[in-house]
Amino acid sequence: MVSRELKKIALDRVCRLMDFARKHAIEKPEIAREAALLAMRIAQKARVRMPRKYKRMFCKKCGTLFWTPYSFTVRIRDRRSTHIVIKCLKCGYIKRIPVKKRSRSIYRAPTQKT
Repeated sequence: MVSRELKKIALDRVCRLMDFARKHAIEKPEIAREAALLAMRIAQKARVRMPRKYKRMFCKKCGTLFWTPYSFTVRIRDRRSTHIVIKCLKCGYIKRIPVKKRSRSIYRAPTQKT
């Protein structure tokens, strides 16, 4: 059983590691990749969910950061349901993120009776 205190510490370390990885993604990609994989392992060990902004920042298979435009491609598909497709150019892993469509609310101005 993992305590709340341990989960809080683990989440703080995950955030610090991912910020470190983002800062060093361009000049030192291997160090950034190792930091991202270490953050993922810490989250798994402490049974903490990775925050969504960090989870979408790197490839789940090889750990490559999606920070430089030469490491991934992004497409929006509208087949079965609208989703975003992120493809890692290093290993070929495809990540699909569902997108909810906004409902159109039609606002009509009140009519005045004279």
